[in-house]
Amino acid sequence: MTGDILTLNAGSSSLKFAIFEAEQPDARPRISGKISGIGGAPVFSAKDAAGIALTSTQLAKLNPASSHEELIALLLDWVERHLGDRSLTMVGHRVVHGGRHFSQPVRLDDNVLRQLDELVPLAPLHQPHNLAAIRAVAKWLPDLPQIACFDTGFHRTQDPLATLFALPRALSDEGVIRYGFHGLSYDYIAGVLPDHIGAKAEGRVIVAHLGNGASMCAMQNRRSVATSMGFTALDGLMMGRRCGALDPGVVLYLLQSKGMDATQIEALLYQQSGLLGVSGISNDMRVLEDSDAQSARDAIDLYVYRAASTLAGLVPAIGGLDALVFTAGIGENSSHVRRAICDRLQWLGIGVDEAANDANEIRISSADSAIDVLVLPTDEEAVIAAACRTLMEP
Repeated sequence: MTGDILTLNAGSSSLKFAIFEAEQPDARPRISGKISGIGGAPVFSAKDAAGIALTSTQLAKLNPASSHEELIALLLDWVERHLGDRSLTMVGHRVVHGGRHFSQPVRLDDNVLRQLDELVPLAPLHQPHNLAAIRAVAKWLPDLPQIACFDTGFHRTQDPLATLFALPRALSDEGVIRYGFHGLSYDYIAGVLPDHIGAKAEGRVIVAHLGNGASMCAMQNRRSVATSMGFTALDGLMMGRRCGALDPGVVLYLLQSKGMDATQIEALLYQQSGLLGVSGISNDMRVLEDSDAQSARDAIDLYVYRAASTLAGLVPAIGGLDALVFTAGIGENSSHVRRAICDRLQWLGIGVDEAANDANEIRISSADSAIDVLVLPTDEEAVIAAACRTLMEP
C-alpha cells in the first residue's frame, strides 16, 4: 500500500488542506481544498489534480469552541474515503511561530507542543488554531506522525543585527527580537526563482507577499537578509485588517488617554485596522477596487504608499535590487496594486509592461526595465509536503 501526505493550514475561519503522494516529490497535490466559514456555517470544498470539483458542501453550524476538533474529524473521514488503496503516512502543519527554538521542521510530540503553546501571545491570530489542528489530528489518529513547519524558520539566516530592536539588551536576550513571518511562502519562491531568472536568482531579490496578511523579504543567495515583519505578524506593511508599522506612542495614547485595555487594543490593531479600518468598507482588495467611495481609494493609495516605502527601505540591506517578485492573493491578482507600487519605484529602474501586467503574466517588467519584475504564485503546501518527505527518510 502506497502512502500520502496530508498538509494542513489551520486558521480562525478556514482550514486549508492538500494531499500529496509521498513518493512523487515534484507532483502537484492529488487533492486540495478547504473548509471556510469556520465559526458559522462552514463550507467544505475540494478538487482533484485536474481542478475538477469533488465536493462543495454546506456543513451544519458548529460550536466555535469545538469547531476544529469536529472539522478535523470530518476531514479525516472524508480523506480516508478518497484515498483509494493508499494510506496517510504523515500530516504536516503550517505553524506560524517557531520562536528561537525551532528553525527547521520538527516532529511533534507533547514537549514540542508545550513550547509552541508558550508562543501563542506572539501570534494570537494564528498559533492557537495551528495547535488546535495538531491536537485534533492526534486525538483522532494518535499513531499518525505529525510535523510542524514554521513561518519564522526561513528568516533564521539573517544577521543578528537585523533581528534587534533598540531595546534594553535584557529584553533581546529573553527573545524580544524580530522573527519575521510568511517563511513558507518565501521558501517556495526562493526554490522556483532560478527557473524564471536563472543565475540572477542568487542576486539581490525582494519578494512582496501581498495578501490579507502582507510582508516583504529581501534575499541574497535565496536566503533571508531582512524582512518587514518583526516580533509579531502585526508589524510592517498595511494589511487587510492589521495596521502594520505603528508609532508605539499610539498604543500608549490608547491606554492612557482613551482608557482602552490590552484586549481592546489587540482587537483594534489585529482586526479593525488596515484596509478595513481606513476604508470602513472591506478588507478585500477586490471589493475596494470595485468601489467608487473615496475612502476605498484612500485605503488602496495608503496600501500602495506603505508598500513602496517599505520596499525601498529594504534595498539597502542587500545593496541594490536585481529582481522584484509579487506573490500571494493581492500580489498575484491585483494588476492595479502592482502597477501603482512599481510606478512609485521608477527611480530604482523599475519599468512595467502594461499589457503583461494586466494579463497577470509571470514576467511583467518592460523591455527597458533594469530590474526583473515577476508575478509568481506561492505554494506553502508544497514546502510542507517536501519537509514531510525529508523527515520520513530513515
